[in-house]
Amino acid sequence: VRGGLQVPDYLGSKSTFTLGQFGGHAGRALRAGDVLHIPALADASAGASLPVELCPALPAVRELRVIYGPHGAPEYFTEGYIETFFATDWEVHFNSSRTGVRLIGPKPEWVRESGGEAGLHPSNIHDNPYAIGAVDFTGDMPVILGPDGPSLGGFVCPVTIIEADLWQLGQLKAGDKMRFVPVDIATARALAKALDEECTTLRGSNACGSGLAPTTAVALISPIILDLGQADTRLVARLSGDTHLLLEIGQPELDLVLRFRGHALMQALEAKHLDGVIDLTPGIRSLQVHYQPETLPLQRLLDTVSGLWDAVCSAQDLKVPSRIVHLPLSWDDPACQLAIEKYMTTVRKDAPWCPSNLEFIRRINDLPNLDEVYRTVFEASYLVMGLGDVYLGAPVATPLDPRHRLVTTKYNPARTWTAENSVGIGGAYMCVYGMEGPGGYQFVGRTLQMWNRYRAVEAFGGQPWLLRFFDQIRFYPVSADELLKIRRDFPLGRYPLKIEETELRLSDYQAFLDREAEGIAAFRQQQRAAFDAERQRWIESGQAHFESEEVTLELGEDAPLGAGEHGIESHIAGNLWQVQVEPGATVAAGDVLVILESMKMEIPLTAPVGGVVKEVRVQPGSPVRAGQRVVVIEEA
Repeated sequence: VRGGLQVPDYLGSKSTFTLGQFGGHAGRALRAGDVLHIPALADASAGASLPVELCPALPAVRELRVIYGPHGAPEYFTEGYIETFFATDWEVHFNSSRTGVRLIGPKPEWVRESGGEAGLHPSNIHDNPYAIGAVDFTGDMPVILGPDGPSLGGFVCPVTIIEADLWQLGQLKAGDKMRFVPVDIATARALAKALDEECTTLRGSNACGSGLAPTTAVALISPIILDLGQADTRLVARLSGDTHLLLEIGQPELDLVLRFRGHALMQALEAKHLDGVIDLTPGIRSLQVHYQPETLPLQRLLDTVSGLWDAVCSAQDLKVPSRIVHLPLSWDDPACQLAIEKYMTTVRKDAPWCPSNLEFIRRINDLPNLDEVYRTVFEASYLVMGLGDVYLGAPVATPLDPRHRLVTTKYNPARTWTAENSVGIGGAYMCVYGMEGPGGYQFVGRTLQMWNRYRAVEAFGGQPWLLRFFDQIRFYPVSADELLKIRRDFPLGRYPLKIEETELRLSDYQAFLDREAEGIAAFRQQQRAAFDAERQRWIESGQAHFESEEVTLELGEDAPLGAGEHGIESHIAGNLWQVQVEPGATVAAGDVLVILESMKMEIPLTAPVGGVVKEVRVQPGSPVRAGQRVVVIEEA
């Protein structure tokens, strides 16, 4: 639609974010009967069309060009697997959307046995601010993160799609094949410039900015382009695509000193007001810089970061404002139990954390009973280290007292559904899910809203998000029914929160750690032994190497149809959700026969004619390929 649709701005955008239920037209997908307004145009001329040379003829196997990094071999993946990764024709999984494009292909080969404090699976890292187009390994499943994907998480990403090829993500559908091609920064920026010229002038360029011409892969080099300092003053810069720089601080461990320094570095960069810096995304021991390379060349950005880092490391007695925020928690909430049931039914029935996440948390931390898990969670003071981990101001937090840090692993593969504001633990971190969606943290319960879409409420301080960096969360128990009432009242301003203002001083915290060093060391030793024992149980039982039960269908030729018979074929790959007819049933033209689930949509297949169902060739839960015959009808 020329000129777009006339919809209000929300947070500076007119786009619809359906998962968050805001933006666009009423924050949701369009429905029959909706009235859309088109803005008046100064130039109402019509008839212009895209030149033929700019209309992409999409090949059978797409090429998506990428920058290698931020995480590769031999740190996380074997070098052999990285070669396999680039040599593979990946298939798009039916469970894909604007959030992310899941891929079907060879299982990764990991260098590490586990993620340590970050989680039991080797894909787990403490934190990773994501770029759009990063290929995120959530356990053993790669997902290309889309525009509605999370901005912060805890999984490794071996490659990131270049800016000039991001448009291709919107063209991928279930069953498509694609291949990753590594290019260097200079090639990526030349392609971005060519694409920009094509869009501006609507004329083809010799540089093939449309992104469809075959590209010669470059030899892989380390994504690490800067490495300064040692121990807790170390700073590593990694390429994450051609417009993002990932800065990692210190050693890969949970250390509050690293978070303080990361925060100080972010504030120093903000104070510089550098032209070309688009946004900054802080993690726990990381900071991502999203920048425009033509305005701010990469080398100048690296030089600036290096100078600021020296000043940050020399600063003494860092301190930050903090608040103690008291939140209700419904322990082992029914919404969490439902998510586990769905996971066991549709994703992985034999996972070590099923059917009870709480029992898994108890076992992997060597606690004597579930009461100790309960006591530990409610006694802890969770320090908010990051925001936006799994969307909408969702906090990623860790207990200030290391003896309250329950360590778990994340789901592998991840859940496809998590109730809004579920509370979970992954690695040594606690997260409150900001909205309904996928997830991987082990459930402990559910709390109230982290994000308010509609009304100004005092606790939010004029912003739609509730929490701030370095807040301290303390839970108090409520029943599931009490929480439902709280969740109704809180967004309307009818449930006040207890919030206490305070200050967090790094020197005071380090003094506490020194005083309690002996008890902390004993707790960690016990926890580490239980963690190692759990991993050994996985190895012995075969659970350490989960293989998806999805079947790759080999479709032979269908039997010829008889006179008056009609074969109903699926036009898209997906999962068979419901079968609404059985052999012998009489149907009318237009009746729904089966319902597919694909690309986060429910797609009905209907009868083209009236008649009798002669054959049903699928069952609920079975995978379906495009072109597969699912039902045969004999016309009446």
